[in-house]
Amino acid sequence: MKLGLLTAAFGGLTLEEVAEWSAANGFEALEVACWPAAGGERRRYAGVSHIDVDALDPGAVRDVLDRHGLEISALAYYPNNLHPDETARAEANDHLRRVIDAAARLGVPTVGTFAGNDKDRPLPENLERFRAVWPELVAYAGDQGVKVAIENCPMIFSYDEWPGGTNLAWSPAIWEQMFDAIPADNFGLNLDPSHLVWLMIDYERAVYDFADRIFHVHAKDLEIRRDGLHRHGTFSAGIGWQVPRLPGLGEVRWPRFLAALYAVGYDGVVSVEHEDRRFEGDLELVQRGFVIARNTLRPLIV
Repeated sequence: MKLGLLTAAFGGLTLEEVAEWSAANGFEALEVACWPAAGGERRRYAGVSHIDVDALDPGAVRDVLDRHGLEISALAYYPNNLHPDETARAEANDHLRRVIDAAARLGVPTVGTFAGNDKDRPLPENLERFRAVWPELVAYAGDQGVKVAIENCPMIFSYDEWPGGTNLAWSPAIWEQMFDAIPADNFGLNLDPSHLVWLMIDYERAVYDFADRIFHVHAKDLEIRRDGLHRHGTFSAGIGWQVPRLPGLGEVRWPRFLAALYAVGYDGVVSVEHEDRRFEGDLELVQRGFVIARNTLRPLIV
């Protein structure tokens, strides 16, 4: 395994600056944010473009990574791929295709994204839309030798995402239905254990059950505020009691999670996803957060 990071938390830096700092601080790979360079999505930790896929110079990107001894583990673009608005959905998936194109040109094996969701419709209807939209996207990626890795975040952090969240791929039962619908070998997971803690799902069992579908791994932790859970209950979907944290500052037992990954033969990148509000606001705080994550994970990743 290798230790990497998702570049989205470094929104104010260039790819060169991110690569220089990452290599100097013990990271081996970058999961590079590739939202549209012209802007648009302004959700927290979204809208960042460290590679402009519409003006891609593969040689220049490879030069930056090679000079710092880094690899790209995945290109990252996490929109609502099943947006209820047809225009917004088409724009998201058109850009996703361009990210896939960029991955193929760069020789990057994986694109990380969401499945999407219409937050106001029930799960069966969203799965029906998934079956209509996603087979073509996965086939498009497969034709170019690119894997699609769906992150398992429910995407419900605030009331504008309530009640259903904007990513349906949040539980093992749903993953099974997704993979039954699309059994392609290039369709899998970008597995994040923090979301499973949030949903009270056994993340070790998830690793064993879906070993052959784990293409990429996010390292993010989660703190459960027990008083908030007591006051709001599980029907709040986490609002008021689940707090994203850096690895080592939450409830994930990283030795156990990584032990499961080792046991099933995962040899990819563990990519730190920094969404900890305690370590944001200026560059030094963001960097301190990544160092905390590195110090937690580095002894376990060889």
